[in-house]
Amino acid sequence: YERETIDGSRTAAKTLSVVHDGDLIINKIWVRHGATAIASSDVNGCSASGEFPTFELDAKRVIPRWIHWQTKTRGFWAKCDLLSRGTSGKNRIRPELFLTVRVPLPSLPEQRRIVARIEELAGKIEQAHSLRRQAAEAADAFLVATLRTAFTRYSAETVPLEQACTAIIDNLHSNPTYAESGVPCVRSPDVGYGTLDLDAARRTDEREYSRRTARAEPQVDDVVFVREGGGTGKCALVLPGQRFSLGQRVMMLRPDPAKVLPRFFLYQLLSPQVQEDQIAPLSKGSASPHLNIAALKQVAFRLPPLIEQGEVVRKLDKFQSQFGNLRNLQSETAAEIDALLPAILDRAFKGEL
Repeated sequence: YERETIDGSRTAAKTLSVVHDGDLIINKIWVRHGATAIASSDVNGCSASGEFPTFELDAKRVIPRWIHWQTKTRGFWAKCDLLSRGTSGKNRIRPELFLTVRVPLPSLPEQRRIVARIEELAGKIEQAHSLRRQAAEAADAFLVATLRTAFTRYSAETVPLEQACTAIIDNLHSNPTYAESGVPCVRSPDVGYGTLDLDAARRTDEREYSRRTARAEPQVDDVVFVREGGGTGKCALVLPGQRFSLGQRVMMLRPDPAKVLPRFFLYQLLSPQVQEDQIAPLSKGSASPHLNIAALKQVAFRLPPLIEQGEVVRKLDKFQSQFGNLRNLQSETAAEIDALLPAILDRAFKGEL
């Protein structure tokens, strides 16, 4: 539209449209991935920029919820994607092309019947999602409780963490010089809670590797530990055959084999007694959490006899295996649930529901 100024001159402004209850609103770029909505009374009278065209639906021919579900189908997305290709500005779909997308349009009573059936089934699918989320939360709570009790069942001396290590090795506090290929250089995103992903790590050449491992090369059963950033506290054991250097935000702890089993050391670092009770409070108060090495050295660490450590490790290894199986089952179930609604919509708009 054009906006008139006080002095009577006219200045161009971006095109806006007024949104009405029941209008179809699309995102020009992401409509091909389902970014559409039916306006509710809450936004009635609001303005939408040209990036979000609005369309008034013909109430004599279509009900809004019919169009809503149409725009959530993969077939509809594919049609929008095809019409978006080759246009300027990140493949935006032009409103006049969007209007050419063909959709099935049965009678209004049939639309209402099908929409009611879709929404009945969609409600059941959401219930299944909710139950799966509750099961996952319960499993996570059980894991935390198991780890917490595993280290309190035995009487044990409590020592500063540094007394359970033969070495604590920090990174160089300099940005690595990366190369297209070579030796992995581990950063905080490459470290999980008990996992180390060298495949995803960036690389350095041999010269940079030598410079970054001058203090010490990683050894089997060392623990890589994240001490800065959102993943502060993540840690993982170094496994046989793993060769890498340390990037920013990570360090290494070398357990003393005369005092502690490496897997016991790792499990306790991952336990709530360390992660929740000690590391989290030390890392608060900053947009980028930071764990001071001096504070890490003083983390309270329970150190029972080696024979009891072995018993804890065996039990936790077994539990982790079972928990991993449960996680895999939950992932498979989630994928199956996610596939239900697209299948239902496909059948609905083929007249098979």
